[in-house]
Order: sequence, then structure tokens, then C-alpha cells
Amino acid sequence: MRSRAPARGLPATGQAPPLGLRRNFAWTLAGNGLYAASQWGILIALAKMADPAAVGRFALGLAVTAPIFLFANLQLRAVQATDARAEFRFGEYLRLRMLMTAGAILTVALVVGIAGEPRSTSLAILAVAGAKAVESLSDVAYGLFQRRERMDWIAVSMTARGPLSLALLGIAVHVTGSVAWGAVAMAAAFAIVLATYDASRVRRALAAEDGGMPAAVRPERSFPRILRLARLALPLGFVMTLVSLNANIPRYFLEAHLGERDLGIFTALAQVTVAGTMIVNALGQSATPRLAGHYSEKNAAEFRRLLGRLLIGAAGLGAGGLILAAVAGRSILAILYRPEYAAQVNVLHVLVLGAALSFLSSFLGYGMTAARSFRAQVPLFTIVVLGTTAASALLVPRFGLMGAAWATVATSSLSLIGGAIVLAAALRRLGPGPDSPEVRA
Repeated sequence: MRSRAPARGLPATGQAPPLGLRRNFAWTLAGNGLYAASQWGILIALAKMADPAAVGRFALGLAVTAPIFLFANLQLRAVQATDARAEFRFGEYLRLRMLMTAGAILTVALVVGIAGEPRSTSLAILAVAGAKAVESLSDVAYGLFQRRERMDWIAVSMTARGPLSLALLGIAVHVTGSVAWGAVAMAAAFAIVLATYDASRVRRALAAEDGGMPAAVRPERSFPRILRLARLALPLGFVMTLVSLNANIPRYFLEAHLGERDLGIFTALAQVTVAGTMIVNALGQSATPRLAGHYSEKNAAEFRRLLGRLLIGAAGLGAGGLILAAVAGRSILAILYRPEYAAQVNVLHVLVLGAALSFLSSFLGYGMTAARSFRAQVPLFTIVVLGTTAASALLVPRFGLMGAAWATVATSSLSLIGGAIVLAAALRRLGPGPDSPEVRA
């Protein structure tokens, strides 16, 4: 049964119309900005209230759970956002997400049991997994909002989630001294926003799709269609797992060779680049439905024009970050953290270089997803993961934090080159104009 939602996010009767690209970007930037600042505030709070080892435990929880949950998510938000022909209903996305999230929680528990980490570390990892599980349900709602080009709804949700999670985590850590209880408090904050704001906006969107009638938020039970959706999205599950591994492989090597303290310092330094990543994600998420529409309509010229503007912006953003890090990096670290963090300013410089390259590769990634080039990304990021592993194995034992930073540069470089190759092939398949053969994912 096909969804009655209009293609490309056009409004149904009685629904607020989609926002323009500039307004969507402004809302996304504001929402992502406050949320990213709150997540950064969590690291700052942990660094101020606890030693670097506690920061390392929290970072290890993120590093262990991220690949598992990113695979389980199957990037369904992006699949929804680029579903220009409304092939699947929201309830089918929701059912698949719930099933995969349950599997992710069990997998994390199994990994923790096998790893044999200290009790405090194991509890922190499990608590972070709980927060990730709640977050994944909000994420599938965001996919619906994004396809409707209502990034303001996502921004409001993130604006609520960010400060609330920071406040509750900070209180929990202050009272208990436990990172695990802090992560539990963060999960509670996510659940409050999910049960109130996110659910109400989903009901509003679904009511509009059903001609303005009240709509319940419930998962679909059509398992053959859910299985078909899973097969479509499975390549993106592998891709996001590989992308997460790319980011975390240097951290795994740091924890193994240098311990939680150095991992905590590296994580805090890397967080400085979040401002640029936030802008890139805001632009990419806002532009994805429009890029998908251009590709679905076989309008290669408009697709290239919009993607080119995004890449030019990424290049300027990366150059600005490099200049800022060179001029004021030490002062920024001294203000935000402690002296032991500022002493590693040279590591920050290399991390910013890797981030500048990643801004470009990220936009190519948004372009690949908008073009529904899902399967081609699997071998691409497999190669990138192998390269990152080799670079980390070679550099981290010898050069420590600096080696991990250069491994991130290798990751970004490989992603940029490979992404350009895959996207160029996708555009060639469009042909010269609207008479070209249909492109299939």
C-alpha cells in the first residue's frame, strides 16, 4: 500500500507548506548549533567536574555504541528524505527502526559482556546505549519532517533536547559522580522530548497526509514491505557503520595504546571542530530533499549547480577554520578546558585540517545519498576503513595523539577522492537530459 503523501514534500490539504531552502538552512543551523553546543557543553562539564579518565569513559561509550546504532539505523532518515515518490509509509520506517534498535541494544550488551571492561566503564557504555536507543526514535521522526521540508520542527526538537540533556546530565554527574548516571539522565531528557514534541509533530504530519483527519502514530505490520525497505536501506546501514568506524578507529588505537586519559584529551580536541561540522550538516540536510528532487527529475544541471554551491561553501569554511586554529587555537583550548588540553594545540591544527577535508567529502556524501547511490558507497567506505586502520596502526603507537590526528586526515582524504568518483558515475548515468534512462538505486 503506497503512502498518499505528495511527492517531493509538497503540502497536502491543511498542512503547513514546506519552507524554502534558506529558511530551512537557518532553522537547521540554529537547531544543530544549539544542540552541538550542548553536546560540547557535556564534554566541557565532564572535563571540569571529573578527570580526563571520566571523559574517556564517556567517549568510549560513544565510540562503542556509535557503529552499532548507526548500522541499526540504516540511515532511514536519509532514505525517507530522498523518498521523492513516497514509496513507503512512515509506519513502515518506524517498525523497521524499532526492530533494529532492539537488536542494537542486545548487540551492545553482548559486546560489553565479551570485552570485560571495568564495571564503571561497562555501565557507562550501556547507559549511553540507552540514550542512543531513544535518540534513534526521534531520528526516524526527523526523516518525516525533512521529507516535508519542515526543518523548523527538527530544529525546535533539537533545541529542546540539547540544553535539557546537558542540564540533567550535569546534575546527575554532580550528585552521583558517575558518568553512567549522567548518561541515564541524558536518555531521560531525550525521552521527554520524544514523547511530547516529536510525537505531536508526527501526528500532525500524518493527519495532513490522510486529508486532515486525526492520525495515530503506530508502526505498520506489513512485514514483506518492511523487509523490502530493509533491503533497500541495508547498504546505507553498512555505510554508516563504516563511516563511524572511520571516525572511531584512531580512538580505539589510542585507548588500547595510551589509555582513557589520552582518549579523553583527543575527544575534547576533536570536539572543537564541531562548529564547522554543524554548519555542513545544516546545509546538507536542508539541501538533500531538493537534490533528490533534481536527481529524480533527471535535472543534472540543477543538481550540479546546487552541489557546486555547497562545495564552495565547504572550502571557505575549512579555510576559515584553519586560520582560526593557527591564530587562536591555544587560547581557545585554554579557555574551554584545562592546561593539559592547551598543551596539545599542534594536534588541534592537524585535526582542523582533517575536518576541512571532511566538509568537502560530507557534501559529496549528501549528493551520493540524494542520487540514491546506496550500494556504491559500501565498497568505497570499506576501502576508507582499511586505509584508516592501516594509518592508525602505523601512526598511533609511534606518534600518539599526533598520529591519531594524521589518521583522521588520511580518512578525510580517502573519503573525498572516493566520493568524487562515485558521484561522478551517478551523474553520468543521468545522461544529457530528461530522455535519459531511469536511474535505479
